[in-house]
Amino acid sequence: IYGVAFLNKEGLKAHLHMLEQAALRDHRKLGREMDLFHMQEEAPGQIFWHPNGWRIYTTLQDYMRRMQTKHGYVEVNTPQVVDRRLWEASGHWEKYQEHMFIVEVDEDHAREKTVNALKPMNCPCHVQIFNQGLKSYRDLPLRMAEFGSCNRYEPSGALHGIMRVRGFTQDDGHIFCREDQIESETAIYIEFLSQVYKDLGFENFRVKFSDRPEKRSGSDDVWDKAEAALLNATRAAGIEPEMNPGEGAFYGPKLEFVLTDAIGRDWQCGTHQVDFVLPERLDANYIGEDGAKHRPVMLHRATLGSFERFIGILIESHAGKLPFWIAPRQVVVTTIVSDADDYANEIVAALQAAGVRAEADTRNEKINYKVREHSLGKVPVILAIGQREVEDRTVSVRRLGEKQSNVTSLDEIVAQLKIEATAPDLL
Repeated sequence: IYGVAFLNKEGLKAHLHMLEQAALRDHRKLGREMDLFHMQEEAPGQIFWHPNGWRIYTTLQDYMRRMQTKHGYVEVNTPQVVDRRLWEASGHWEKYQEHMFIVEVDEDHAREKTVNALKPMNCPCHVQIFNQGLKSYRDLPLRMAEFGSCNRYEPSGALHGIMRVRGFTQDDGHIFCREDQIESETAIYIEFLSQVYKDLGFENFRVKFSDRPEKRSGSDDVWDKAEAALLNATRAAGIEPEMNPGEGAFYGPKLEFVLTDAIGRDWQCGTHQVDFVLPERLDANYIGEDGAKHRPVMLHRATLGSFERFIGILIESHAGKLPFWIAPRQVVVTTIVSDADDYANEIVAALQAAGVRAEADTRNEKINYKVREHSLGKVPVILAIGQREVEDRTVSVRRLGEKQSNVTSLDEIVAQLKIEATAPDLL
């Protein structure tokens, strides 16, 4: 039996209000109303993205691709099915096998029996790319990124909408660098992550720092340098991290980035993890200034965590009222009379030419019915046009959540919405 207690009635009232808001913002409920996705028994923990939901996904992916390119990442793509030998070499077969989907190919399908696994993470595959060809200290840091599709077995009872799934895509990245580059690369990444979160509507976040556990790999001297590098970079960004003593991985210290949504809930999304072990296990090396071979340090980093979970967080934090540039259906032009149909199509064409996702609703339905339906679907802007708007070449603008409409010229609204539809990094 579990329970919660509060110091006063105000605390209880605030908690109950948060629970009420959480129910109203549930991404599964809003996903149905906005026609974003569905899930079904035949594919547990897997998502069927509908056109509206996939627009959110691809808009977010395009944005992340541009941001990563600007920050010096090279994008790669790696296999989905990988032989167990690589997972044994990396250590995942021993430590993570219970969460892996195993694929056995017998003699009926191949000349010999092989055991493979759907990849649960991308890091061992990225090391394989790093290992192709001789690397010099001049090549470092090497920032590698992948929108990597991963599969992890989660118990059915742990699955939760698109927040906790079995198949997902990470905005995964790995930075191969020297020990003396850990601090500068961490500082660069925190700057990158801060801008991404700001662009997506999360101005504030917290950082948790996890240092060495009792059982660990690597010398104390190396751990001292790595921990100091993460702390120095975080504090240089004006952030005082919360300390999690002994909670680091056995292969290195880490930073965790925690977002706070509109109703005060915390979501751990981004990570920045130092790894001394995987380069050793998979024999990664580079030629140093001294002409000898050296092990690179590997920095694992993810900003969104997974696209699926982050989209769920976006939906719930914004209660479906997504930032205009992310919204899958940005504008619906609704007609009041059939004589306005041609003008509606003209408006849609003008908006689409300006890069706005627009559509016309010329059904023979009452305007209040149309407005209510599209408001439920969380369309940010509804343009209503009747005979007067046709004659004056104007539109009646109604924004989601506002009761009043404003009349403006067609040219003015097209110019305004063109700016709003542009991703922040392109302004």
